[in-house]
Amino acid sequence: MLSILIPTYNYKVISLVESLSKQLEKVSFSFEILVLDDCSSNAEIVESNKNIEKISHCTYSQNPTNKGRTATRQALAEKAKYNWLLFMDADVLPGNDDFIKKFDIANQSADVVFGGISYENSKPESDKLLRWKYGKAREAKPVSEREKMPHLSIISQCFLMKKEVFLKANTFHQNLYGVDVLFAQNLEKLKTRVLHIENPIVHLGLESSESFIEKSKKGLESLLYFEKEGFIPNDYRPIQKAYLSLERNYFLKLFIFTIKRLKNQIEKNLKGKNPSLFLFDLYRLYYFTELKKQKTRS
Repeated sequence: MLSILIPTYNYKVISLVESLSKQLEKVSFSFEILVLDDCSSNAEIVESNKNIEKISHCTYSQNPTNKGRTATRQALAEKAKYNWLLFMDADVLPGNDDFIKKFDIANQSADVVFGGISYENSKPESDKLLRWKYGKAREAKPVSEREKMPHLSIISQCFLMKKEVFLKANTFHQNLYGVDVLFAQNLEKLKTRVLHIENPIVHLGLESSESFIEKSKKGLESLLYFEKEGFIPNDYRPIQKAYLSLERNYFLKLFIFTIKRLKNQIEKNLKGKNPSLFLFDLYRLYYFTELKKQKTRS
């Protein structure tokens, strides 16, 4: 009935698998845990993850080349034996001891179930504060907030989905960062029923502020690509709406002029000990406007 699918790359996933296996001992339905390593470069981590094979109902395999998370998820879904797929990133842990039970898989009628994300309360080291603050403020939302935008509120670090629905929605397999927005749009087009519950995972793998900024840029590049190709409308995400508002009200040139002169100071803040999410929003919007300008010239 349940296939738990975990793509991993250079991350020790044994603790997650052991935690899930312990909870699955109490269920009455059939299950499996499949871990697919996307050609990790760290030999020590690979050897550690191979111990997954020793755990009952668990399988560990490796991609011969690095394919990216989206293609790795597709391979896992195609390999899965059961009709319910629980995707989990390698750097998360269940937030409670009845994590599996709360999905109520035996009686579940929704197409997609999302339990939410949480972050540790203790502050991380200073070079990871931006990711931590962003996660706590923008991702760790209660059910009432997530239900306002049910499809866009799905964060792919952990979600339960019917296998047939996933295979229909996961249409883009290129190795780009930020494909989740297209996945959400596809789920919306399929008119899937999304159920939001209070059953969070804890996100542990925080990247550095510098890395998070660069990933955010790549995500915006993908967003513009999807918009340009007609995969999503030009007002699907809040940042697209903000850009259109600036353009419509003739503030775009003034915004670019202002932020361009503050760019170095903003970057210093974002990588510092007290990063501002407001400045991060302005920084991302500025980068998106620059991408739009490049698109216009080309």
